[in-house]
Amino acid sequence: MTTVGLLYPGHAAEDDYPRTEILLDTDIRLPLFSTGTGEDAYRADALREQGAPARIAEGVEELRLAGAEALLWASSAGSFGQGWEGAHEQVATLARSAGLPASSTSIGFVHALRELGAGRVAVAAPYPEDVTGLFAEFLASAGVEVVAAASGGAASSAEAGSWVPERVKGLAREADHPDAEVVLIPDTSLHTAAYVPELEELLGKPVLTANQVTVWEGLRLTDRRTWAPLLGTLFATREPVLRSLEPKGIEVRE
Repeated sequence: MTTVGLLYPGHAAEDDYPRTEILLDTDIRLPLFSTGTGEDAYRADALREQGAPARIAEGVEELRLAGAEALLWASSAGSFGQGWEGAHEQVATLARSAGLPASSTSIGFVHALRELGAGRVAVAAPYPEDVTGLFAEFLASAGVEVVAAASGGAASSAEAGSWVPERVKGLAREADHPDAEVVLIPDTSLHTAAYVPELEELLGKPVLTANQVTVWEGLRLTDRRTWAPLLGTLFATREPVLRSLEPKGIEVRE
């Protein structure tokens, strides 16, 4: 059995994770602890506060008792909102306090792109434009080129959590660009676990969603590989799927 502990901010789409356990159909467990969020707002200052070390650490002991072998801060904006260096300091602090390997959703996006061999992306984010811009800056720090982006203008995780699949698909179509090798949907507040293959069929390319990437990153930390094509291309490849493309500078500085 492999157990990845998830520290998830508040309540929005945490039910994606039990669904993911079912889709994995293995002995993988994903116990989750909902951390406090403070003000639920997609605003730079609120996102930095959401990702404060004391908040993230709230559920560490409970997840350790649940048998967690690695911990994931299951928040996109609560990690990339710290900036590249800040996001790495955030998970280093978490790892030290827990005595376990740790990472976050945003760092997981970069590792997942490296897994797929991709360096040019489109971003479909429910956030306001300025917050989407912070994610683009985070990716640029890792050598990832954002060739197109669309922002949904949601004001909070509660609002994003109410989005239906058709609205997410519409934003993904709006964001997509012929030069984008992969489309990223970076918000763990969006319910996406049930239809990643539909998104990929719609766009004709790999799609990375926040909750999908969070689980994959946790399994990466435990050296666990699993075949689960119902969770999209990321879970259905052993080699970089874009291997034939010229490298696009996806070296990750850690």
